[in-house]
Amino acid sequence: MLEQLLIFTRGGLILWTCKEFGNALRGSPIDTLIRSCLLEERSGAASYNYDAPGASYTLKWTFHNELGLVFVALYQRILHLLYVDDLLAMVKKEFSEIYDPKRTAYNEFDDIFQQLKKEAESRAEEMKKSKQVNKPVNNNVGKKQGKVQNGTMDGGNKKKSGGESGDDGGDGNKFKGRPLENGNFDNNHVGNGEAPTMGNGRENGISGTGAFNVNKLQKLRSKGVKKTETFVNKGSKAEPQKKITKKNRVWNDSPSESKLDFTDPVSENGVENIAVVAADQGESMMDKEEIINSESDTEEEEMANDNRVETKKKSWFSSMFQSIAGKANLEKSDLEPALKALKDRLMTKNVAEEIAEKLCESVAASLEGKKLASFTRVSSTVQAAMEEALVRILTPRRSIDILRDVHAAKEQGKPYVVVFVGVNGVGKSTNLAKVAYWLLQHKINVMMAACDTFRSGAVEQLRTHARRLQIPIYEKGYEKDPAIVAKEAIQEASRNGSDVVLVDTAGRMQDNEPLMRALSKLIYVNTPDLVLFVGEALVGNDAVDQLSKFNQKLADFSPSPNPRLIDGILLTKFDTIDDKVGAALSMVYISGAPVMFVGCGQSYTDLKKLNVKSIVKTLLK
Repeated sequence: MLEQLLIFTRGGLILWTCKEFGNALRGSPIDTLIRSCLLEERSGAASYNYDAPGASYTLKWTFHNELGLVFVALYQRILHLLYVDDLLAMVKKEFSEIYDPKRTAYNEFDDIFQQLKKEAESRAEEMKKSKQVNKPVNNNVGKKQGKVQNGTMDGGNKKKSGGESGDDGGDGNKFKGRPLENGNFDNNHVGNGEAPTMGNGRENGISGTGAFNVNKLQKLRSKGVKKTETFVNKGSKAEPQKKITKKNRVWNDSPSESKLDFTDPVSENGVENIAVVAADQGESMMDKEEIINSESDTEEEEMANDNRVETKKKSWFSSMFQSIAGKANLEKSDLEPALKALKDRLMTKNVAEEIAEKLCESVAASLEGKKLASFTRVSSTVQAAMEEALVRILTPRRSIDILRDVHAAKEQGKPYVVVFVGVNGVGKSTNLAKVAYWLLQHKINVMMAACDTFRSGAVEQLRTHARRLQIPIYEKGYEKDPAIVAKEAIQEASRNGSDVVLVDTAGRMQDNEPLMRALSKLIYVNTPDLVLFVGEALVGNDAVDQLSKFNQKLADFSPSPNPRLIDGILLTKFDTIDDKVGAALSMVYISGAPVMFVGCGQSYTDLKKLNVKSIVKTLLK
């Protein structure tokens, strides 16, 4: 049975709830739905699963966009209620007829709801009975059709490929051509270790169980023989040549340099014997306000192009009349052309395909049923809705002021710990040094912790940054437990009065289970204040896989009932992507974590904040 059914406005005012359902809900599924789906433009799915201690709920919802109403139904996930969608549709229709924006109580809707619920349940029971009656008949028809298909296809194979295709007519045919739930046939099912076969291969006389074309094999053999013969003949005639060494280039007739290694001298204990000067490259870009150029000219050009496209499809009079009079209600068919063009535009900006599709579905759900205002076009309405959605997604939902959090931790007498995580080669150590430089400019004592005990040269790289910035570094070498190294580094920072500990970790792929276990242990043991995921701005669809699996592995391998996940994102190599800024949107959408830093160069000052307005304009340009 249903656990709860609510009707509320988009502003959060609850208009009606079913008084029959007196069951106390575990957790806060409605609040989580609003935060995680409705406010983050994930409403296109119209279904959400919520897990609480001792209960698992499924929430379904629908909108009345013209009136600004939200209808939410909640039930136990194990029940699989079939009538919920029909019930929501009927409740939406009936409630919209009695809705008055000035009213806040609708007690008379209780009786109407009881009738709608009984009607929806009876419909579901009838559908269930009809499916049970029709199911055996459909299965028999599917099996007969599957046998006929397999018989014709395998018969052709036996004629063409002879004895080699004899395995195809065996037990493997029991699994081919079986009917699926939707009535279609699955001809690619793999059974008894057989590889799936394609129809084209069968027509060409090649069976899917290892058969091959003899003519092609003979041609390959003859080519191989010719190549070996020519190689032997050439080898007998010509003697092996000596390896030519590359000579140093001489510039302007200057004497040649015999020294090629210009690295600094190093003592036996690994300390370089040079005078170190603190790196001072000026003010960090984090403290500079980014100026956005006006793009009114480009927007006017786009409006003109859109007008040209629409005038081709419609006559001048009809389009003018529609823009003046306005359309009654927007339907899905009206939105599809504009949404398809918008999805393609987002994907060209490097937004992951899955994310672009979900965004368009969410925008369609928010616009469907709304009345189109006068002197407005569908494309401009869709673009405005998408712009609002993008700004809402990219704007952080919590404070990302690290300086304030650092001072708060300092007042409590403990260091502020930041852990940098990510895949291989994205620039964790380099951008860790940029963050350290920015903190030093704000008179904050910083210490580095070299917890990348896996990659060769990682400790030396971090040591070089620490020497240039003249800040302490805690290191224990290689092949050590990074969780223990980080714990000792935090203890050392407490003793020497460091305000911030920046923990460098090894780069790891999201599918590397041993390294992901080690990372989960490091975060669980040390409970850092901030877990930063360092990701490239160059990635497209892989951004979804990286972040979702990082969060999943951190949750799976953590012994804590409330595991610590990624808190923020540091986006690197932003200066190499031109207008392909979609990775920022993909990462924020899939993780819900804000972009806290953007790396845009090789020097210590090349670190800045994410400008949401600039990103949104670039995505929709």
